[in-house]
Amino acid sequence: MIIMKNKLKIAVVQAAPIMFDKEKCKEKAIRMIKECAEHGAEFVVFPELFIPGYPYGMTYGFTVGSRNPDGRKDWKCYYDNSILSNGSEMREIIETAKASNVYVSIGYSEVDSVTATLYNSNMMISPEGKTYNHRKLKPTGSERVVWGDADKEFFPVMNTPWGPVGNLICWESYMPLARVALYQKGVTIYISPNTNDNVEWQNTIRHIAIEGHCYFVNCDMYFTKQMYPSTFSAAHEIDKLSDIVCRGGSCIIDPYGHDVTETIWDKEGIIYAELDMQKVPASRMEHDVCGHYARPDVLTLQVRDE
Repeated sequence: MIIMKNKLKIAVVQAAPIMFDKEKCKEKAIRMIKECAEHGAEFVVFPELFIPGYPYGMTYGFTVGSRNPDGRKDWKCYYDNSILSNGSEMREIIETAKASNVYVSIGYSEVDSVTATLYNSNMMISPEGKTYNHRKLKPTGSERVVWGDADKEFFPVMNTPWGPVGNLICWESYMPLARVALYQKGVTIYISPNTNDNVEWQNTIRHIAIEGHCYFVNCDMYFTKQMYPSTFSAAHEIDKLSDIVCRGGSCIIDPYGHDVTETIWDKEGIIYAELDMQKVPASRMEHDVCGHYARPDVLTLQVRDE
């Protein structure tokens, strides 16, 4: 394990997107990257689908065996506000990361450059402008009417001065073999962009931090019912939602499963923390999940890494 810098100042952004408006989401992301950099952050992390937001509660008119025209209009609106991995919006975010000299991780709805399929994706960006795109392996539940299964970019890992950094999006972290695919690459920081404010999730993130003996960066979203724009088909669906649709719950957990920061609920906020990266190798003295505590002669994982 090579760690060139012992301390990392990280910013975890729990913020509300400007729902279904890619331009305003991009502008907010750029403002917040600059703000975090001004406060000394070296790494800035955003939630799942920060561009253009998570359409919680919307069905887009899907029922088994049928769709409806108004639902299709809403889906097309979401499609039109999804972005290319190398499109103008992402290029502006990359240029901001470079100008601010920070690493960035940001969740977004990716539109494929060839097909009309959308992907729930997360982009990691280095200060040099190198990009590492990840498409969510398996959208969860009814997410599958919006986003497709990843067809590439399964487990990218970004080498940083603080060791390898990887990410899994929300419930991908409930896929044990996907976690091991990251552990095999030696991740010291495991980023989870998500929209999961379930109490049980707080137990999951602590387990993973201990299992992988890595820092777990839990970056959740906050948004309210009033933030939804008008829709063609979903007024009754949105009306049934709680006033706070996603409460957040962002925090950072250390390699021993202990809280590094407070957990933020029910509001927007930025968590700033300094991580002691030497805790990672120290924590692996008695448990190195893909090292001395592994049995590759008994258990192996084969990964199609594309």
